[in-house]
Amino acid sequence: MPTGPTADGTRELDVRTIDGEPFGEIMTALDELDGGETLVLVNSFEPEPLYAVLARQGYAHETERAGDDEWRVSITKA
Repeated sequence: MPTGPTADGTRELDVRTIDGEPFGEIMTALDELDGGETLVLVNSFEPEPLYAVLARQGYAHETERAGDDEWRVSITKA
């Protein structure tokens, strides 16, 4: 479950804690974004297959490697 928005309009979803395939939860979290909000997806690997899906659905993303097993993807409406 994503965290509520912070003062700067950022929500975080750490999919490392999800048992099983997180795709549905990611899409739900994106659907719940208000205009101007950002979803920060935290994962243990770079979720490259997700990027094409995001682009097709009108989202932009920036990816940062935060550690050996932590990738942070900031997702906003394009």
